[in-house]
Amino acid sequence: MSTVIEPAESIRSTDGDSVYENRTETEDDRVALTGSLQGECEDAPSSSSSIWAKMDLIVLPVTTMMFFLSSLDRSNIGNARVAGFQEQLGITDEQFSFALTITIIPYSFVNFPTNALQKLIGPRLLLPSMVVLWGTVCAFQGLLRDYSGLLACRFFLGLFEGGLLPGIVLYLSSFYPKRKLQLRISLLFSATSLASAFSGLLAAAIVKMDGVGGKPGWAWLFILEGAFTVLFGLAAYFLLPNAPTSAPFFTETEKEFIKRALHEDGIILVGEQDNDYTWTEFWRAFIQPHVILIALSGFFNGATVSGLAYFLPSIVAGLGYSGAEAQLMSVPPFAVTAVLSIVSSYLADHYARRGLTIIIFSSITTIGLSIFLGSYATVVRYGSLFLLVPGSYCIAPPLGAWMSNNTAPTLRRATALALLSTMSNVGSIVSAWVLGALSAPPRYTGAISVLLAFQLGIFACAMGNVLWLRAENRRRERVRAEAGVVAEVDGPGLKNDSVWYTYVL
Repeated sequence: MSTVIEPAESIRSTDGDSVYENRTETEDDRVALTGSLQGECEDAPSSSSSIWAKMDLIVLPVTTMMFFLSSLDRSNIGNARVAGFQEQLGITDEQFSFALTITIIPYSFVNFPTNALQKLIGPRLLLPSMVVLWGTVCAFQGLLRDYSGLLACRFFLGLFEGGLLPGIVLYLSSFYPKRKLQLRISLLFSATSLASAFSGLLAAAIVKMDGVGGKPGWAWLFILEGAFTVLFGLAAYFLLPNAPTSAPFFTETEKEFIKRALHEDGIILVGEQDNDYTWTEFWRAFIQPHVILIALSGFFNGATVSGLAYFLPSIVAGLGYSGAEAQLMSVPPFAVTAVLSIVSSYLADHYARRGLTIIIFSSITTIGLSIFLGSYATVVRYGSLFLLVPGSYCIAPPLGAWMSNNTAPTLRRATALALLSTMSNVGSIVSAWVLGALSAPPRYTGAISVLLAFQLGIFACAMGNVLWLRAENRRRERVRAEAGVVAEVDGPGLKNDSVWYTYVL
């Protein structure tokens, strides 16, 4: 940790690159602050690591379960399709793809207003409300009788569910310092792979209720999963803390430690005054080079991840498996994904290397897609799923962490995360059509070729972003050195285009 040597007085500049932007603390102030923080840590009944572990126990189970249920309820239509849903409703492949598209359209754009709204009404009210609403819609899918009803349900499912992922990432970014964030996002995203694995197991069991109450097995799949989601959403109103300082089971000393640790990382907490919550900051998010590159990567990877979430049971069925066997054979690749995502994110947090993680996993996905495309052997093609599923799913956590780490202040970060989610969902529209209607099973040659090109695009974007961020960091170091000032990046509200801001690579 370094200290401000000069200037000793407050110096302001309207130039975002000025080294004198908002530096108001003297060396004595900084020493006093450091001493105070160290003193409080010594007085605290637990170490720093145990404080963050306690935070994990309070926050992560609730948010992870929310996202788990979100993934389960959005993608269970793929399991229902294998169980006869499409045939019994009498809809074509094109109509099925259009139903998925209807889900994705509101899902893609509702996250901008919901992320802005989260700051105003608080996550404790907003996030559980979304869970209750989409759970209700999911359950109603079990009562469907025609195609028009399906379109209505899928539209409202996307509308109520769309703001959850960027909302949770924004929420976690106000609870954890930058270098602790990707592991938590990875635990969150592991819920996606676990949901995809669990959905196969759950679907294989629930569809055996076929005929109970005069309903087909796929109807019970929607009803039971939706009902559980509603119940958990109601419980989340009482389980989810609004801010780190309002989380239960922390002492006042621990709360002060958390608050200062977050402030030193430039993080403004929920309920604190934010003078930069303006339209100017909203629009500035769209012209940041790193935001554009990460969002483009999100589009490319969203197509792959969404395609696997919706169509992997159908892809496995095309390899010669059928019925419950196809549901169960889709489980192992997602189980591997959950473990690999957590391990890789721990290493990425430890070494603060988001871009390298993305480059590695896009390469793994490219290899897996190439094998699937080039081979005609069933065993080899099924084995390729153990590369392309973990590879693509493990790209999502570093994308979210990279965007959050390198975008400030709060509104700019919220907008950038919403943009990443929107671009990922637009990619989902592509996969809904290339895998659902425009590329014939069982080889899906056209779709796999498109996804292969997208993974090469991710590799190029990640490499370009690493090079740009490294060059920008070096430029800012030179500017600070020329001014004769040494400083650490701290203080809530610091903008990422300030010369004091150091980007995470």
